[in-house]
Amino acid sequence: MEDKYNKETVTRSLRQIACAAALASVTLIAGAHGDVTPQAVDVSTLKPLGKDWLVSNPYRKDKEAIRIGDSAYNQNCARCHGLGAVSGGIAPDLRYLPEGDEGDEIFMQRIRDGASRGGRVYMPPFEGILPQEAMWSIRAWLETVREE
Repeated sequence: MEDKYNKETVTRSLRQIACAAALASVTLIAGAHGDVTPQAVDVSTLKPLGKDWLVSNPYRKDKEAIRIGDSAYNQNCARCHGLGAVSGGIAPDLRYLPEGDEGDEIFMQRIRDGASRGGRVYMPPFEGILPQEAMWSIRAWLETVREE
């Protein structure tokens, strides 16, 4: 009888440890969303866009911009929006942004201003951190993975 009691106690303890570890992992993942440090994007090979913000993507279908945008997305966006822009549920799936100018407007408003509700930051603002060339290159890349 004592052996059975010891086995049950050990089994219960192992289950409790496993549950605590799983809960700690989920807490770390959820808390990590706001701790993203933006990474610099080298846009030196792109045509400079100036200080005035454009309303339409000047780099649409530009191979160099798409290459830069792919890298910039992976460094700055994939942690929340998912690799290949396939969201795992933390943030919106960017493959479904509308095409053309409509999608440009939505994308630029969100990347520039970020998103917060009730004092909680859901996406940090990138204006002043990434140049518009980097933002538009990310948008150009996103259009290459777009789905209906």
